[in-house]
Amino acid sequence: MRMKNRFLQIYKYSGLIILYLFIFNLSEMPAQSIKHPDTNAVKTIDGIINETLAFISGESKSSYNWGSFRLLFAADAQFMYLSHDKDGQKTLHTMNLEEFARLGMQAYQQSDFSEYELKKTIDEYNGIAHVFQSYEASGDFGSERGMNSYQLIFDGKRWWITSILWTDNKNGIPIPENYSIDP
Repeated sequence: MRMKNRFLQIYKYSGLIILYLFIFNLSEMPAQSIKHPDTNAVKTIDGIINETLAFISGESKSSYNWGSFRLLFAADAQFMYLSHDKDGQKTLHTMNLEEFARLGMQAYQQSDFSEYELKKTIDEYNGIAHVFQSYEASGDFGSERGMNSYQLIFDGKRWWITSILWTDNKNGIPIPENYSIDP
């Protein structure tokens, strides 16, 4: 019985020791490695959308701060991509924030990627917003155009992205005229 109690005591305090070591290691991290999004950027819808596009655009092997990227999104944010195969079948691919960051870490280390906004509309009401945005993206894969749909919330201090849904025009469907920059 005494041996069991001793084991439970050690087990109980080992969690506290691990927590202490984790906190101690965080305090030893250099300040530049804990980058936060531009505090002014997250105060506006345009700012947080532009910050997101700036983050995901870059050359392969670039140093991406995924911790900073995560701070643009609600903790339970969803990333969804609607793909179209050559037969017209549609498939929705869904990821959470951590899955997207993990895949992004791999993809962005292997190839260049750049995405910029063509046009957008913003609808906002009572702390929620929807942004519908046309984009052009290019990289090692070539180039494409498509549409992004962002959903955001305002917590009284700043905007958070709660989800992004996007699709591209690889199936030949043109970008809607009111979102295109072509004449």
